[in-house]
Amino acid sequence: MIELTRDICYHPVTVNGLDQAPGTEMERFQEMLPEVWREVSRHIEIGESADTIFQLLRAAVPAERMAVYRLDPDQRRIVAAAAVPAVPEHPLRSGELSERQLRKLLNWIRKGEVGRVTRDGDDWFPSALVPDDAAAPREWFVAPLSAPHGTLGLFVLIPTRGTKLLLKHEALIRLLQEPLGVALENDRRLHELQMLREAAEADRRSLLTRLGRKELADPVIGSDSGLHHVLLRVRQIARSEVPVLILGETGTGKELIAREIHHSSERSHGPFIRVNCGAIPSELIDSQLFGHEKGSFTGAVESRQGWFERASGGTLFLDEIGELPLDAQVRFLRVLQDGFVERVGGSQPIHVDVRVVAATHRDLANMVVGGQFREDLWYRLAVFPILLPPLRERKEDIPALVEHFLDKAATRFGLVRVHASDADIRLLQDYDWPGNIRELGAVIDRAALLGEGRALDVAVALGATPAARKPSAAGIAPRSPASPIGNAGGELVSLDDAIRSHIRAALEATGGRVEGRQGAASILRINPHTLRAKMRKLKIDWATYRSGRGDTLLPD
Repeated sequence: MIELTRDICYHPVTVNGLDQAPGTEMERFQEMLPEVWREVSRHIEIGESADTIFQLLRAAVPAERMAVYRLDPDQRRIVAAAAVPAVPEHPLRSGELSERQLRKLLNWIRKGEVGRVTRDGDDWFPSALVPDDAAAPREWFVAPLSAPHGTLGLFVLIPTRGTKLLLKHEALIRLLQEPLGVALENDRRLHELQMLREAAEADRRSLLTRLGRKELADPVIGSDSGLHHVLLRVRQIARSEVPVLILGETGTGKELIAREIHHSSERSHGPFIRVNCGAIPSELIDSQLFGHEKGSFTGAVESRQGWFERASGGTLFLDEIGELPLDAQVRFLRVLQDGFVERVGGSQPIHVDVRVVAATHRDLANMVVGGQFREDLWYRLAVFPILLPPLRERKEDIPALVEHFLDKAATRFGLVRVHASDADIRLLQDYDWPGNIRELGAVIDRAALLGEGRALDVAVALGATPAARKPSAAGIAPRSPASPIGNAGGELVSLDDAIRSHIRAALEATGGRVEGRQGAASILRINPHTLRAKMRKLKIDWATYRSGRGDTLLPD
């Protein structure tokens, strides 16, 4: 934490021109100034140009060391950017600023005054900016740095010991403010680009992990079998610019097909932006999709590009498009028609060059009939619909998908790579997969973990799925309409009779077993102790089901 020091005094410079410097020194330095600019232009990172600039500066100023700091007002921090010469035992220090320090520094930087700092008075200047080896009672130069795009910073010059700073030196320092400000701005942009590249690479690795691929160009599993017709349609539409609507149940791989469309198109080098319309709060839909201007609403502390702007030149994938509110559908349709967005709080339309791919698991045609989805937007999006088949209709792809998920599981969990047996595959192909490929991936992960790298425990993994845990999946026969909610005459029965009948059915299916994974309590999703209490209340003797004698009521 940078603290104020009570023996620091700052003196602003009052010199207005360069005429107070001797002609020979000024002429020599002005001849060097083009070289300073060349050095700034030659290197983007300020640390690479600082050494040469310092050597040029020493030809006219008795300097022992120089340092450049970047000011981050939002984080209230000042960050060391470069120091020449680098002194390991006296490194540059970065730290936080108090509110008063920040306010004073910003005010001083806006004035643009070059000044001198001394240790003979009480003032606000943060003395921690001065390297430790400058602790002797003397003065040093400080110069504010700024750039047109908002970069702010400080330039600190430590004079050679035993020398005195003169007004001519201060005048020379003025000439360095502009090139050093530009160098600091270039350095900031370079580091921002590096952070963006690192973030993009992290996103790419995360995406590959989520998609289960080693590279984005990996072939789609099922391209030669269950998804053959789907990928034929992808190749037909990829090179065009018309919107695409992908229809399919949850978990069928709609995002995978959307990315395949993008990577097969002429926009493959542009961004691919995925937006889940169902995950955006209704009050933020416009801001997220179309962007907003600074101050347009409470909390809008800066202007922000919307997803359409960010995806310009590439593809915008709008997942769960059926969740988009009707008023947002109107503005979305306008973007599709004319290619312009208008930010919240803005007055100027912004042109965007975006290819839209939308997806949903809902029946949009019925939603149009019901007034939940705009008919004109439906016609605009459904120019080229692609229907993804559920996994139960492409079971021939299950063996390849299983091996694919086993590769992922071995890597993610650090397990020995195992292979599915023929019996495992038969079990998996006999299941209906209501959760589609997403559910298959979860089952394979569970089976691999249960097998502990020795084999797959597919039977147990399947038994833990929600669909398999329903009473009908456990062998309970469907009840007639009169049972358990009605009697033979079709009249409604009491709640106790309905509960009694349901418990009896569960006991029949489990052979009177109450606890355990295949017990009645598990099927009915109830605590075994609670189930026993209900059976005692309803006078059901569960022990009789173990001998196959049917049920009896407990005696009063």
